[in-house]
Formats: sequence, structure tokens, C-alpha cells
Amino acid sequence: MSDFDVAIVGGGMVGASLALALAPTPLKVLLVEAVAPASNAQPSFDERTTALGNASRRIFQGLEVWPRLEPEAGVIRTIHVSDAGHLGFARLRAPEQWIDAFGYVVANRAIGAALWERLTAHAPNLTLRVRAKPVAIRFDAERATLELRTPTGTEQVGVRLIVAADGADSAVRQAAGIEAETVDYGQVALVTNVRADRPHDGTAYERFTPAGPLAVLPLHDGSYTVVWARPPQAARETLELPDAAFLAALQRAFGWRAGRFERVGRRASYALKLTRAARTAAPRLVLIGNAAQALHPVAGQGFNLGLRDAAVLAERLAAARGDVGARELTEGFAAERAVDRAGVVRFTDGLVRLFADTRAPVGLLRNAGLLLFDLVPPAKRALARVSAGFGGRTPRLARGLPLSSRARP
Repeated sequence: MSDFDVAIVGGGMVGASLALALAPTPLKVLLVEAVAPASNAQPSFDERTTALGNASRRIFQGLEVWPRLEPEAGVIRTIHVSDAGHLGFARLRAPEQWIDAFGYVVANRAIGAALWERLTAHAPNLTLRVRAKPVAIRFDAERATLELRTPTGTEQVGVRLIVAADGADSAVRQAAGIEAETVDYGQVALVTNVRADRPHDGTAYERFTPAGPLAVLPLHDGSYTVVWARPPQAARETLELPDAAFLAALQRAFGWRAGRFERVGRRASYALKLTRAARTAAPRLVLIGNAAQALHPVAGQGFNLGLRDAAVLAERLAAARGDVGARELTEGFAAERAVDRAGVVRFTDGLVRLFADTRAPVGLLRNAGLLLFDLVPPAKRALARVSAGFGGRTPRLARGLPLSSRARP
């Protein structure tokens, strides 16, 4: 039986980031991933894009992957929010907030490639098990035991701490008996890239329509990525439209602020739900990323929240003395992340529900609120700081500081 300090189950963007953060430490770390990172079947590194806030950019700088990502990052210098059918809108400009940019839009495949390029060239204390998955998990007082199915058979692994980073349908969470609440928003996101008749100017658009939010985000090559939430039947019908009809439907929903949409890339779709674990820690176990909370993509907060999970946990593990799976550490981590987690869930869920309400008085209040917001600098400053989190201590990596890695006795 192999023995490790930490076993991370799930090598997607959050799990791989945690592994990379821990790689320079003395901890013996195992990263388990069921699907090869470069495979087209890899669900974490698919057609979607991710909007990285400035705190996430600093974390990636600390992990030394940002130089690989920066040339492929679309820069968000302006945010434009509108409510379809109403005159109200809000606009935020980065120079007015004394920052270079609000965030950066990067393809998930590029993020996965950059993380795994560093992982495979890194630390002797980091062990990778690819195309492996847990088939049994046992939690005892002194350690947890993983039974892994690998391409060559089965393997028993003893570990002080298991980190579940295996997504919204986390098998590790289920094995630990932790329940999760799921809210189905009754929406499906259509994801694609489009090119307009003029290059973008760094503006990210969030347009709320009666059918669901529509995000149009700038990419590094002058085109846009589109995340368009629609009811399931409408989404299926729209997905199957010929390119010209799809572009016409998108133009009707979005308008002409970005110009005329002329070309569309490959389209994909996924159901939109809020999944929230009842707790994020148990004996010998912590949950991070989508295993802890999977959010609606509105405002692009899900991965940024999960990356802060990873940064906080890495900092706590690197500084730990003695048993890294002790209750004090796991429960302390859960408590530290609770405020930020609850705040982001309320924020994203509240946005979806507020703009889905079609009652006329609510629409008028939204319209007035957007108009007022556009005139109030303190409100703009508050929204500009959203990517730093909704409370609690900001992890060292997110502040541009190195991860503390004291050697354990």
C-alpha cells in the first residue's frame, strides 16, 4: 500500500491548481484523474471559457502558469450590463476603478494545458495517477484508504487527507455520505464563439433576457465567446439551427452593441443548476470547487470561488504542523471559506432570480436600479471588487504573495 499526506481526487482546473500549489512543499501529494487531460472527453477542459478575476490571475502568477496563459487571454476593460426590454443599463470601466482590467477570458482547454504542463514537469513529492478512479473509500480515525482502479489493475492508497475536487456530482462526496442540495434553474447554456464585423474593444456584456442571461465576452483574437441561457426546449432548437439562423437569433436577443455577428464556431450546451454541499468538511476529507458548490455561470464567479478554495487550503496545508487531516485543519478550512462561499452563492443565485422575474413592477425596479447604479461610484467600486471574494481572509496567493511552506517535523 502506498502512503500519502494528501490525495486530490479530480484533476480539473481546481484540483490541478491545488496540486501545483502544493508541489513545492514537503507534503507527499497524490493527484487522481479519471480522464487524460488532453483527451477530447475531458469534461473540465472543454469548449467553455472562464473569466478569471484579478485575484485568480495573481494565483496563476504564483503558480507560474500565467505567462503561458496571458497571450491567450481576452482582456475585460469594460463591463456593460443591460436588461432586455428596458432602457436601464450599467457600465463599469477599469480605469475609473484604478485597475488595468476587471478580468481575463481564457479557454478552459488552454488553462488545463498550462496546469498539466507544469504538473508533469514538477516536483518529486507529487504523484500523478491518470485514467484512475476511486472504487472504494474508507475513512478511519488515523487515515483514509482509497482503492483505485487504474489501467493496470487496482491500487490501495493510504492518506491523511482526501480532497474532493471531482465536480458537482462528486463520487467522493457521496461516498462520505455528505448530502447536496440541487436547484435546477430550468435553463440550458449554449456555448460558442462568434466573430463580429469589427473587433471588440475589451467590453464584456451581460444582458439579462426573459429567457435567461446572455454573456458576450471578449477573446484574445478579437472575437467573442457567448454563454446564452435558454429554456431547455428553446435551447435544443437553437442549437440545431443552421449557422445563419443561429446568428440571426443571437443578434435579436443581444442587439447591435458589438456589431453584426458574422461567423459562429462549434456549439455546445450544458444544463444550469446550483449544487451546494451540506458541508465542506468531514473527518479526513474536505470539498473544494464544484464538489462543494457548482454555480450558475452568471457573472462568472464559479471557478474564481473554487480557485480561492484551493489557495486557502494549500496555504493551510503548507503551514500545518503534524497531521494534515486533523479535524482542526479540515473544520478550520470549512469555517474560513464559509463567508465567501455563502456570499457568492447568494450573489449569483439572487441575480438569476431577480432578472428571471417577469412581473412589471420588478422590471421597473430593476431598470431604475441599473440607472442608479450607473451613477453611483461606491456601488461600482463594490462590484469591481467582487472577484476578490465576499468576505474572509484573502489567501496569500491571491494577494500576489508566495505560499508559506514551512517544513513539518
